[in-house]
Amino acid sequence: MDARLIFNEESPAGDTAVARIVIWELPRKLPGSDHSYKYSLALIDGRTNIFRYDNEAGKGDHRHVGRREFPYWFVSIDQLLEDFWKDVDEWQKWKRKS
Repeated sequence: MDARLIFNEESPAGDTAVARIVIWELPRKLPGSDHSYKYSLALIDGRTNIFRYDNEAGKGDHRHVGRREFPYWFVSIDQLLEDFWKDVDEWQKWKRKS
């Protein structure tokens, strides 16, 4: 089995913000991860990366917030999407207040 693209979407998430989601199903586990998905979910405002969920070979699942990086516990694609959109919603609420 070759890698299979599951999601490749871009959605407006504010006046200048965009949510980008790319998820691949791989034929085998990605080194550093306990699953066979390669993903990048990012909220970008203008040229600024607000936050991003991704996994890199050997580095595993993690989340970037600004310049900081935190581990992310991958459970499922559905949970990943839910966590990402929850963060988008929280950022949008914060942005409206500022």
